[in-house]
Amino acid sequence: MNTADTVVMAVFAACGGCVMALAGLTGLRQTRRIEQTGVRAWALVKPNPEARDEDPPAPRPLLRFSTEAGQVVEIGSPVPATRRQPLRDGDTLLITYDPADPSSIVVHNRERRLLDYAFVAAGTLVLLLALVLGSLAAP
Repeated sequence: MNTADTVVMAVFAACGGCVMALAGLTGLRQTRRIEQTGVRAWALVKPNPEARDEDPPAPRPLLRFSTEAGQVVEIGSPVPATRRQPLRDGDTLLITYDPADPSSIVVHNRERRLLDYAFVAAGTLVLLLALVLGSLAAP
């Protein structure tokens, strides 16, 4: 592999690392913004009508809640059910929604910040590896 190929590969890796890190930072920023400026509400967990028994990965359930303005909103859950915290039909969850866009919600105690931090860390690592690769290829 010649120097030009290595530099091109390093540039593509650096771009990919930047995109990964920015995706994680955007997720963290969005979660923080909704938690700080949003409105709390209780959401009812409803089964997803698209779910079929034969599908192994069942779709996420629907969450139904009312805004302060009285609008009823029904959206797909932004977080999956887990064994430790299942989302059963009829359960209620405390959420925070963005009053300007009620479809943007954060489910309390299920924010998944670890995933966003993992994207930031992985993107930073790929970016650093690309910089090392590029510096090794430079004459």
